Amino acid sequence: MSETRIDASSADAYLDRIGATRPSRPDADALRELHQRHLRSVPFENLSIHLGEDIVLEPKALVEKVTVARRGGFCYELNGAFAALLSELGYPVSLLSARVFQNGGYGPPFDHLALRVDTPEPWLVDVGFGRHTEFPLRLDRRDDQADPGGVFRITETAAGDLDVYRDGEPQYRLEQRPRVLADFEPTCWWQRTSPKSHFSRSLVCSRLTEHGRITLSGRTLVTTVAGERQEEELAEAALLAAYRDHFGLALDRIPTLPGQ
Repeated sequence: MSETRIDASSADAYLDRIGATRPSRPDADALRELHQRHLRSVPFENLSIHLGEDIVLEPKALVEKVTVARRGGFCYELNGAFAALLSELGYPVSLLSARVFQNGGYGPPFDHLALRVDTPEPWLVDVGFGRHTEFPLRLDRRDDQADPGGVFRITETAAGDLDVYRDGEPQYRLEQRPRVLADFEPTCWWQRTSPKSHFSRSLVCSRLTEHGRITLSGRTLVTTVAGERQEEELAEAALLAAYRDHFGLALDRIPTLPGQ
């Protein structure tokens, strides 16, 4: 989609950020590699909310946050930025709205932003959902799809939406109608500002690794290697170094929750 495009120099900076080279053609193999490299390089994080930083849902601003500021973001930012990169590389990309399954039901529309990418086969691409798939999923398959992140299945509802399951548990309900970034602005604002939002009440920074995942949740550093989970409580003085050493984030102050 034209709304997601950036220029070639910005795309090259993005590729450098994730340690990738420009693919010779926009095919499925290159998409898989870009997806994995993105997850291993750009953390899922909501730190801007707790640093008082604005979040601008425009391709240039989203890409500059990843490439110039060398930060991460949450779904609207990460998948919005990745859409801009993929579009410049020649992939047909559509932004899709999803409702996240939590507390026994599905959240509101635009609760999550995911991508459809065609190679020409349709793929579900999502680098902004935290613990999820390591590689894209085929959107047109209704059988199990094995991934290092679990066993995934996509089913179609009576209304034509798509339900995404991981290991038998619902993750989100995906609308198939293409959207634009501006459609996500009201819910993004709510996620940033509402005291009911999970993102306004928590601090998270998480990245896929070669052997598992590393997450800093508040002051708790969680390292998962080959399914084995270890937790370490960090002193406040160690937090900035942890953000830098584990996630590549050079912060000048520690993000804090309201009231702290």
